[in-house]
Amino acid sequence: MSKYSLPQDGGLRLEGTPKDIIHRFEKIPTSIFEVESDGVNYIVEQIIKAIRKHNKKGEKRPFALGLTTGRTPLGVYHELVNRYKAGNVSFSNVEVYSLDEFYPIKASEQQSRNYRIHDDFLSQVDILPENVHIIDGSIPVEQVSEYCLEYDRMARGIDLMVIGMGEHGQIGFNEPGSYAKSITRLVQLSYQSRKAQAGMFYGVEHTPKMALTMGLNTVMSAKHIILMAWGEDKADVIGKVVEGEATRLIPASLLQNHPSIEAVVDDPAADKLTVKRTPWLVGPCDWTPRMVRKAVVWLCEMVQKPILKLTYQDYIENSLGELLEAVPMNYHAVNIAVFNDMQHTITGWPGGKPNADDSTRPVPSHPYPKRVIIFSPHPDDDVISMGGTFIRLVEQGHDVHVAYETSGNVAVHDDVVIQDLDTARELGLGDRVEEVRKIIATKRKGEPEPRALLDIKGGIRRAEARAAVRSFGLNPDTNAHFLNLPFYETGGIKKGQRTEQDIAIITDLLLKIKPHQVYLAGDLADPHGTHRVCTEAVLEALIRLKEAGEEWLKECVIWLYRGAWMEWEIGMVDMAVPLSPDELIKKRHAIYRHLSQKDIVPFPGDDSREFWQRAEERTQNTARLYDLLGMAEYQAIEVFVKMEL
Repeated sequence: MSKYSLPQDGGLRLEGTPKDIIHRFEKIPTSIFEVESDGVNYIVEQIIKAIRKHNKKGEKRPFALGLTTGRTPLGVYHELVNRYKAGNVSFSNVEVYSLDEFYPIKASEQQSRNYRIHDDFLSQVDILPENVHIIDGSIPVEQVSEYCLEYDRMARGIDLMVIGMGEHGQIGFNEPGSYAKSITRLVQLSYQSRKAQAGMFYGVEHTPKMALTMGLNTVMSAKHIILMAWGEDKADVIGKVVEGEATRLIPASLLQNHPSIEAVVDDPAADKLTVKRTPWLVGPCDWTPRMVRKAVVWLCEMVQKPILKLTYQDYIENSLGELLEAVPMNYHAVNIAVFNDMQHTITGWPGGKPNADDSTRPVPSHPYPKRVIIFSPHPDDDVISMGGTFIRLVEQGHDVHVAYETSGNVAVHDDVVIQDLDTARELGLGDRVEEVRKIIATKRKGEPEPRALLDIKGGIRRAEARAAVRSFGLNPDTNAHFLNLPFYETGGIKKGQRTEQDIAIITDLLLKIKPHQVYLAGDLADPHGTHRVCTEAVLEALIRLKEAGEEWLKECVIWLYRGAWMEWEIGMVDMAVPLSPDELIKKRHAIYRHLSQKDIVPFPGDDSREFWQRAEERTQNTARLYDLLGMAEYQAIEVFVKMEL
């Protein structure tokens, strides 16, 4: 459960502002929490209160709780189990109804909703077996219609429905276009939905084409609904569901018509809500320098002007009159201050320029050279996300180390393994091709891959990472560290929990290097994904070392980078490293060294382009944004956000 949040600075002044003003743009009342763990605790409290209230009434029937599956509710399930073990809640008088299930699928298959909800929650609490109502994906097809009607009848009037939603507003498997009056039924999954689930099934070709789901009308029959969302990959849809028009094309938006519903989200998921994105349109704000910069950058986008061409009228006509009243400057002075602020984020010396005036630079000149650790969740995130900066740090003489936190072994296709072993055979270096073919043949869908195969795949990815850093002069024997954090080594798509062993491995490296700079993945899209688990493990290690009084941490600065999918908002950036055309090509060639990830991206999501293509578009778009704000024009720019412990 995530405890990691980005730096907060300024925003809507909540104290003294009436709630009806704060929520005036929302069609579903929304509670925003800084981190997922705070939102989870709120939801769990609501569930426990509802169960206790029901039991106090002395009703004979159990409390009816509707639950979703997938990644979104994992934190809620974990905390409910903790509260049960602590004696704070009992589920002996609770009945559970699940939202959906793949079809056809057996309850014993690890990808099934049935298996997941039992493994993550139900098997660890005192709920009675007869009170567990999980949609059955193994019902014979000729009985499905009758089964769905009976399940729908039972699931009507649930006391509390706790649900998440898909990136396109799907509720259960009610996909875009679903009718508001739909009931529990068998549905055909779109290719996009199957593709989104393909990681669990080891390929879209193995992903079920059908599913059973509660209908929207069934969900709407619940007495109270909590809609939860974590991470910035849900920000777009949360913005549409909470503030947009109710439409069948975004099924969750139809929940606006429910008489008792609330949304619970973390800060990243709330990013597109007016109260977070443009709080000055909602009410009075705390106008910190960072909030002023955010507002001015937004204004430039609205009126399509560079910073120094903004006029008084631009501010007034776009609801930023309060900004001019709150800061002791006229609009022209504001323009100059923000322009200088943005200009000072740009540096060609990410490790600091030796013997230079650093008063307006994002990185101090001393000490030089600096000791640097770049933490890379997978063996290619370093060059994909910040390859240009990585190359600069090496070429400018700093003691740069890269720590590959996980093996990335599950992201290697079997065909790549055979090709590499075939190459070794042709070179006379040994013949293991038939041996490994037999190992591959033993694989079973949904089960962890054989360890012998994973070890080979991990070796392939290590060799690729070594080749990548070698391409720009880093010594992989001394400065590339393969941590192989244990939480990742499950052999399957679902990873284990972060443990003390993971933190200890990271701590040992930090104590060995004692870095002046630490670079971390700042991706918040998946609250339970590998990037976030890795980043939080490093932060936990750093916090403990700080509490232990490690002196070197007083000079250590943490820089957060982004991956190939998303970029920091310009208003948040603390350091921007421009890349020349030649440097962009060097970065591309380093990415190319990761041959197992080239051409065939194992887990592409909705974007089928290769990683180098996504990375280049992202950094070139950032350069264009700086250009539009009136800064110098660069080929590409990599940007970073500073984080305080």
